[in-house]
Amino acid sequence: MPSDEALYEALLGGDLKAFDALYARYERHLFGFIRKHLQDAHEAEDVLHETFLAVLRDRAGARAARSFRAWLFQVARHLCLNRHRSAHRATRALKKEADSPEAPSPGPEHALEHQQTRDALHKAVARLPLELGELYALRTQGMSYVEMADVLGLPLGTVKSRMHQLVKQLREEMHP
Repeated sequence: MPSDEALYEALLGGDLKAFDALYARYERHLFGFIRKHLQDAHEAEDVLHETFLAVLRDRAGARAARSFRAWLFQVARHLCLNRHRSAHRATRALKKEADSPEAPSPGPEHALEHQQTRDALHKAVARLPLELGELYALRTQGMSYVEMADVLGLPLGTVKSRMHQLVKQLREEMHP
């Protein structure tokens, strides 16, 4: 049975069967590790896939010289920590909004207006071209511009430009 490093080197050489072997070797253990960090099984599965996507994105061999296993688990750990930070920021923002003394209790008119705005946004997003729709989906997952650039394989400037275009197009669609 080839070592992890040998399989990784084969993957760097373009052998996708080596990727399959690494995935089969680590899927169960890595998922268990991720589940210790994240309560939601679906979220843990997303992080598992993001971790293996990182392996594929690292095809240039930028991985540090340490063991493949240590690197793989470190990537998973960092992704889990990012999820925790994003969830913590969202919780703080919701708490801040709820604690705001200026926040009146929403009445039925406010709820209807909020629902209409959400519906308009969903319709506007559905009409976006694929490249802008991808950006919207990644941004709503809490990704930074740098992360989106990595995921899409685009320069950071292109992502920023497209985000500007996305905001402009959504604004025009929702407020003609």
